[in-house]
Amino acid sequence: MLHHVLLEVSDLDRSGRFYDSMLAPLGWRRHFDEDETIGWGIAKPVFFVAAHHEPKPGFGLLSFSGLGIVAVKAAWENGMRSGGVNVSEPGERRSHGSGSYSAFIKDPDGYEIEITIGTD
Repeated sequence: MLHHVLLEVSDLDRSGRFYDSMLAPLGWRRHFDEDETIGWGIAKPVFFVAAHHEPKPGFGLLSFSGLGIVAVKAAWENGMRSGGVNVSEPGERRSHGSGSYSAFIKDPDGYEIEITIGTD
């Protein structure tokens, strides 16, 4: 079971704005903001960004689940407006690990993010 994820970022305020905007349509909110660390989740923080070390994007992919097509589109659009870089616009997907409808974006530090309809 996954307990939490933490990404190191170069600009905590910029990343905070990006993830506030992108995660809101998925029902996530900011739960934690102290000691150069911000955390989001639905009931508790499980995804964190911090400015303690140099960021090292390129590790793989982080995927957030949405409750439907509207949420996936809204999260991708908000992410794009908040400094994200398009990798793949929202649409149907049939790849390993992805839901049936996904979008891909890079955050301001270059981490690749998938927003998908959960298949569980």
